[in-house]
Amino acid sequence: MREIQANLLWTGNAREARDVQSLFDAGISAVVDLAYEESPAQLPRQLVYCRFPLVDGAGNDSSLLKLALSTTVELLRAETRTLVACSAGMSRSPTIAICALAVHLDQSPESVLATVNQKSGLELHGDLWTDVCEIAGELQSQ
Repeated sequence: MREIQANLLWTGNAREARDVQSLFDAGISAVVDLAYEESPAQLPRQLVYCRFPLVDGAGNDSSLLKLALSTTVELLRAETRTLVACSAGMSRSPTIAICALAVHLDQSPESVLATVNQKSGLELHGDLWTDVCEIAGELQSQ
């Protein structure tokens, strides 16, 4: 798992999203699962589990992207320690996490990305990034 915002937001892969002991050890209480190609996780009832099956790239329904992003923003606003996960943890999860954090902090996704990228490189998919950034802008203007 990669910590994106101290004590609040992590990104990870499908295996990490199903590692209950690691989730509890990190104090995570919500999982946002974006992995289209993975089966839903079987997590204990103490954890909030939200699943939004997204593909890595273009072609996602904009209402599903908006729901995934706005749900993650609301978890951040509620100060809920959250893991955002996808299959490999390399594109979908950081895209949603970074854009949600940008909305939460009222910053541009690009500035949050620059801060996160200083810690470690990411492999964001251009089409998905563009689509989610557009929705982030809409959420910030509301």
